[in-house]
Amino acid sequence: MSNDILFQEALTHFPGGVSSPVRAFRAVGGTPKFFRRAWGCRFEDEEGRTFVDLCMSWGPLILGHAHPDILAAVQEAMQEGLSFGAPSRRELALARRIKEMVPFIEKMRFVSSGTEAVMSALRAARGFTRRDRVLKFDGCYHGHADAMLVKAGSGLVTFGTPSSAGVPAAFGELTSVLPLDDFEALERFFVERGSELACAIIEPVPANNGLLVQKPEFLRRLKDLCATYGALLVFDEVISGFRLGPAGAAGHYGITPDLVTYGKIIGGGMPVGCYGGRKDVMGVVSPDGPVYQAGTLSGNPVAMAAGLATMAHLTPAFYQGLDATAAAWAAAFERLPGLRCPRMGSLLWPLFQDGVTRSDAVQGESITRFNLLHRALLAQGIYLPPSGYEVAFLSSAHDATALGDFERAITAVAGSLGG
Repeated sequence: MSNDILFQEALTHFPGGVSSPVRAFRAVGGTPKFFRRAWGCRFEDEEGRTFVDLCMSWGPLILGHAHPDILAAVQEAMQEGLSFGAPSRRELALARRIKEMVPFIEKMRFVSSGTEAVMSALRAARGFTRRDRVLKFDGCYHGHADAMLVKAGSGLVTFGTPSSAGVPAAFGELTSVLPLDDFEALERFFVERGSELACAIIEPVPANNGLLVQKPEFLRRLKDLCATYGALLVFDEVISGFRLGPAGAAGHYGITPDLVTYGKIIGGGMPVGCYGGRKDVMGVVSPDGPVYQAGTLSGNPVAMAAGLATMAHLTPAFYQGLDATAAAWAAAFERLPGLRCPRMGSLLWPLFQDGVTRSDAVQGESITRFNLLHRALLAQGIYLPPSGYEVAFLSSAHDATALGDFERAITAVAGSLGG
């Protein structure tokens, strides 16, 4: 059945015809693809066309689609039950593996999504510090919990304003927003508001409004200021966790946060999130402490099995190979006239612009040109995330054959995009 027919029906069921807004293709134009199966770094739509996938379900599929070890683990777990609503041995196995890779995590809790992990971590931080204010950074995305759907207001060191309808202004009053890569604003905020702050939360590698790589000194100064003023530092590593190496961005930069949130890869394609860190902070979480957080599907045995099977592959040699693969793909992107491809590990951001560290610095012309690139590559069988502000994800399944297909597609579209 054609994608157009399926999308017309989808419009009668879902807002915008999709279950998540970025799938709608409104940014890049055209009709969303409906996919029926996937393997390795490729998937097939309902019209029978095959695409090289550079989205990879927005990050969790670091081993590629339908990896045989993950499928076997999931099938084994399913034979024992889909959900217990009670403890299972697989929770312990995955927790042990995470602690092996991230030694600073003393206690953790599994949840069902990255949004839930962030929401729970912020609640724990507020409960531990007995303070209410949260600091976030413009250009970082932390899920769709109300307190995080705010953007920078006119007074950057006061509080943010809701960036979504349905979010009360009162939430913005307790969420301060600063620009990334601005040391002066950071120092001024802590002088004026530091004593009110429960925590600062940041994507140490911001990757939801482009790949906005920050100076390590900025992250270190943020950690020092949090410690000085008695606030907690929360790293949102839902994307960067286990992508940049065994200990994610925290390990890459050598910075230990008080709390960290994970998702994506630790579910191996199944819905999973996690938050954890210092045991004294996690000690406020129910039933040990007064901060309530619960979830019927938390620690779901099938999701635990998928995550454990994924993380068994994540060795130093694996990351070295994936980094080399990503470097080759980034170089292929940059063969297009005017295109740059900032990279952190296996995260790539094709952008017709240089040196961007803040989302407000992205030029409209860059996004317009990306939209043309998206449509041109889609016609050549290459599937990019349908937004110029989203990063591309690579996996160990993006082999030399797929790279050859991509290079041929780049050659085919180069002349039509201009310089």
